[in-house]
Amino acid sequence: MIVNNSDYVIIMTEFEETINKLESEKILDKALKLGASYVDLRYQLYNNEEIRVENKSLEDYKSRNFGGLGIRVVINNAVGFASTSNLAKENIDKTLQNAIKLAKSFESVRGKFAEKEVVEKKEIVATKINPNDVSPEEKVKLLLETNKAAFINDEIKNVITVMGSGIDNRFFIASDGSQIRLQVPTVGLAQIVTAVSNGNMETVVNREGACAGYEKIQHDDWNHFSKDLSELAIRSAKASTPPAGTYPVIVDPRLVGILTHEAFGHAAEADLVFTGSSTLKDRLGEQLASNLVTIIDEGVVKGGYHLPFDDEGTPKGKTVILENGVLKGYIHDRNTADVLAVSPTGNSRAQDFENQPIVRMTNTYIEAGDHTFEELIEGIDHGVYIKNKGSGGGQVETGMGTFTFNGGESFMIEKGELAEPVRGVIISGAILDTLKTVDGVGKDKEIITGHFGACGKGNQAARVGFGGPHIRVREMTIGGR
Repeated sequence: MIVNNSDYVIIMTEFEETINKLESEKILDKALKLGASYVDLRYQLYNNEEIRVENKSLEDYKSRNFGGLGIRVVINNAVGFASTSNLAKENIDKTLQNAIKLAKSFESVRGKFAEKEVVEKKEIVATKINPNDVSPEEKVKLLLETNKAAFINDEIKNVITVMGSGIDNRFFIASDGSQIRLQVPTVGLAQIVTAVSNGNMETVVNREGACAGYEKIQHDDWNHFSKDLSELAIRSAKASTPPAGTYPVIVDPRLVGILTHEAFGHAAEADLVFTGSSTLKDRLGEQLASNLVTIIDEGVVKGGYHLPFDDEGTPKGKTVILENGVLKGYIHDRNTADVLAVSPTGNSRAQDFENQPIVRMTNTYIEAGDHTFEELIEGIDHGVYIKNKGSGGGQVETGMGTFTFNGGESFMIEKGELAEPVRGVIISGAILDTLKTVDGVGKDKEIITGHFGACGKGNQAARVGFGGPHIRVREMTIGGR
């Protein structure tokens, strides 16, 4: 079923029909009669499509519908969980029995949950154009044109272009009375370009996406996106690497977001905190960063991934982790909130119905300040401006609080102005030491999400948003290849 609402299209289809057939209240009642003190059900239906073009040729076109039910019960504070993709009544009953057996098989306190608000709500990120209603021929044509546009000269040696879309439908119901239906669409396009110039080879990556329908794809200029990335690949291949050392650095909003997410956000996840795996353990109330730095985790924010509720039915609002440099709190599921005697923050998330929810970020960002980009750069006599576009990622150690990231497009800064481009920039350090030397925060906050890429933890992947403004760091260690 498709319901028209003004200019938007809301996709209901088999998701609503399956929920009605589940008779979920009967499953909850049966679990309680079998000895559970609490039970919740998570039904998910996810459809995904991905098209891949390489060097002007269609290489892959795949689509998948993925769905099923996860059942979690609590008996004597122990959690039992089981899942199934077979929604026949006898199979659902068997899945419930398996969850109960698991809960009875061991002792635990993972089933001690902090109190939360009971929520009954349906929320849909509506789309103007359902990606499933666009013909394969139209999508392939656009992708072939985008890929072809990248070959701006013979220095471009290889181009991979991928377009993806998905609609994630989730239904949550619990014995505490909560009942939530959530539908979130995502679309995106990613490109990898390899160029060879002056005997140097450089590979750069870029991606754009949103919680939206196919209108996002139709609206953007993908030929410009493609040519711009190829120009970056050629510039980078011709550029030199900067001398290794410690520099004042300006970091762009997207790399700020990745750095904040990876090097600080994970350390603020309460399950890592109370197990001693985080550098932030026992540091509440401490001044850990410059008073210019405020870090937020928020469920619904412009440009980010739409998550008004987590997978335990807890509303996800705005959680202040770091305020003016002072550690104010961690992000929690219901169990970690109980352990640390605080309220849950709506950060319990599961990759899908087959997995139990764990503590995860949503949209994590540094709050905007009051500097313009010109004001940030004019204070630097000799430094580096580092962007995320073209970057290949990095790695962190949450227990030590250290990070190493590959920068993307980068420029030297000389006497308050951008100078020559540089390649192969690698930044590293301890996140708290780095945040302490932030002496300028821009007013140009940007938060992004996308269809490609996800945050990994505990062998689960979850879509997130991240970002912030430009920031100026007084001291950051820079290395080259």
